[in-house]
Amino acid sequence: MPSGMHQIELDIPIENVWSFVSDMDNWAPLVPGYMNHEMISDRQSTWTFKGNLGVMEKIVSLKIDITEWQAPTKVTFNLTGVDENFTGDGYFEANDVNGRQTKMTGYLDITAKGMMGPMINPVLKTLVPKKGKQLTEAIGRRMRAMETVAT
Repeated sequence: MPSGMHQIELDIPIENVWSFVSDMDNWAPLVPGYMNHEMISDRQSTWTFKGNLGVMEKIVSLKIDITEWQAPTKVTFNLTGVDENFTGDGYFEANDVNGRQTKMTGYLDITAKGMMGPMINPVLKTLVPKKGKQLTEAIGRRMRAMETVAT
């Protein structure tokens, strides 16, 4: 199963990290290749982005279902392809380091199903860790910028 995990340390209190990641509107636009997203409810949205699968560029839509809000440490979600046969899951987890610093972990797992799965999954094995790292780093940059403005 194609997956990736990335950790970053932030000079941001865990409550501020939670405030950011507990709202999908904050992090959906940071997905690499982001085109748009639509909130269906506070726990469900659809995201559309351009995905580059090796030699093929494709517009992909995913339904995101939040399965658990565990304040202030974890947001867990499932992914389902809207038009494509993809499934997956992921999470953002925050751990307080010292009251002023937080270690944040981003995890993403996406698997292509169906007849195309055996051809797409090898590409996803290299793509998913890279995109997961890019998303986690982008969230960190955005939160740092917001902290700078707030102080």
